[in-house]
Amino acid sequence: MGNDPSRRLTRDEVEVLARQTAFSTGEIRDWSRRFYECSPTGKMTRSEFLKLYATVFPKGDPKRFADHVFRLYDNDSNGYIDFREFLCSLSITSRGTIDDKLRWAFMLYDLDGNGYVSKKEVFDIFTAIFNMRGGDLGVPRSGLTPKEAVDRMFKDLDKNGDERLSDLEFLVGAKSSPMILSLLGSSCIQGDQDP
Repeated sequence: MGNDPSRRLTRDEVEVLARQTAFSTGEIRDWSRRFYECSPTGKMTRSEFLKLYATVFPKGDPKRFADHVFRLYDNDSNGYIDFREFLCSLSITSRGTIDDKLRWAFMLYDLDGNGYVSKKEVFDIFTAIFNMRGGDLGVPRSGLTPKEAVDRMFKDLDKNGDERLSDLEFLVGAKSSPMILSLLGSSCIQGDQDP
């Protein structure tokens, strides 16, 4: 995508991104402008990403959660997010199908990348969400603490009782539980927050 913040995306670049995402060409150009405002080099660093999250969640501490999300946005693990990575991830979290969003959420929760989600990993993410949202998990009228939410999630989803969730357990279980979808919505399912 280039590193010159003053340059516009070419028509071909916009068309390719329109095919890869759920955004219109106009929306892509708008997101490009906003992205380069936040990251003039076109290589969004972890600290720039954190600043962006801090504007969206000013009442809490988004650092831990933003760190986890940065890991997923940085698809090639090169230490920064380029515009294509940003837009593709944003497309999934804001406009993807429920299955796409749940697969993305599973990767977010699978902190060690072993293909399973443990209670500790879910607790780490729920605690990060709780802190980011200023002491709230974002589940209306639940009043759940992060530990209570983890216990509830595993009670509902861990069908074989092995204290970890496979991607299939996570996907199938979450889709059948409005409470779990609501809990997961804090990280990406509802798509109600930018980024």
